[in-house]
Amino acid sequence: MASPGTTESTTLPSSRPVLPRPYLYWLAGTRASAAGDAALSFALGWAAGAHGGQAAALVLTAITLPRTVLLLLGGAVGDRVGAWRVMITGDLTMLVAVLALAVAARHWGTPPWLLLGCAAVVGTVDAFYLPAIGSMPRRLVPEDQLPRALALGQAGGQIAGLLGAPLGAVLVATAGLSGAALVDAGSFAVVLAVLLRVRPTTATARRPPAAAHRESLFAGIAGGVRLAATDPVLRAALLLTAAAAAGLLPAASLLGPLLARAAGWGPGTAGLVAAGQGAGILLATLLAARRGPLRRIGVGASLGLALAAAGLAGLATSPTAMAAVAAAAVTGAGSGMFACHLGPLILAGAPDTHLARVQSLLTLVQSAALVVANNVLGRLTNTAGARTALALCAALGCAAALTALASPTLRRLSPPRRRAASPRPTHPGPRR
Repeated sequence: MASPGTTESTTLPSSRPVLPRPYLYWLAGTRASAAGDAALSFALGWAAGAHGGQAAALVLTAITLPRTVLLLLGGAVGDRVGAWRVMITGDLTMLVAVLALAVAARHWGTPPWLLLGCAAVVGTVDAFYLPAIGSMPRRLVPEDQLPRALALGQAGGQIAGLLGAPLGAVLVATAGLSGAALVDAGSFAVVLAVLLRVRPTTATARRPPAAAHRESLFAGIAGGVRLAATDPVLRAALLLTAAAAAGLLPAASLLGPLLARAAGWGPGTAGLVAAGQGAGILLATLLAARRGPLRRIGVGASLGLALAAAGLAGLATSPTAMAAVAAAAVTGAGSGMFACHLGPLILAGAPDTHLARVQSLLTLVQSAALVVANNVLGRLTNTAGARTALALCAALGCAAALTALASPTLRRLSPPRRRAASPRPTHPGPRR
């Protein structure tokens, strides 16, 4: 079996078998939970906004700060005790937490201390849950079906995100924060029921190797960072992910609304621009789930990034609102194509013993790059305008795409194959 760094060409199977039922069950449960989480997130933000902008910012910080600080620890714990156990524990914790929130909001309303406490719990659980859930497709799906499985998962996540905010708005209007919390509790109950029926196919998901228990958590964190720094494929893929996060992610959340405001298009057009990007992502991920990745997966990721950069350039020069929506759709399609090729590469590029830690690093580099980019682009917008900031993002995306295409490590990669479990990337152990 070839490793992800192998340069030989791999022919995709002509017949595309149906994805394993355990994965489909798990995917349905987790995406239902994601919709519930999005609804609760909207409800928390709405309730916090009633106390002013500073309170709303503190609630968001209470989620992102512990999640960012504890991510590497969460990845080490996932590899030490097993991703399946971490997910069970996280779902139980959140089920109890949101039920308590529903009861408290019913009796005491939405005081800031209650919102901050709930946000801190969400951020802390996310730090352990996200690396575990990110590693589960590798444990449930054969390696030859991994790209299609991840593409379907990304499409499901996009749909959950699109439905979650409107659902939260309806729940807030009809049942308040308490009602949104009860719906989210129901989604966690669904995931728990699915997890109790679904068993990962790899033993390390439930019973990690004995060596994982002998090393300290700090040593486990250091081992994950060392793996990513020394493995040429993982190192290049994570660096490319950071560049993509800095160049692509601010477009919808930050620069799109600022462009609409500066052009006098109004909030409705800003929403259409965001929807256009979301529709492009959804279309690209559904297509990848149906047809699979390109034969050269590194080239596919680079071309996706180049397409997204072209969309950003169009957005920066769009003369009308409809042109901006069309450019945003192109940006989304390129972003989806990039994610559908690079995501499987990173997941399949880690040994079984380091799956959760690599996923925690992936989330961390995305978050760190986005934090830096948002602040830099926000200041640039104040001085030079949103179109200039979008043009800079397009240039960054184009430069990253060209760099990836020029990299032999990424350019020659075929669709990823699962690597044998080994704590060191350069000396793989016996294959299972």
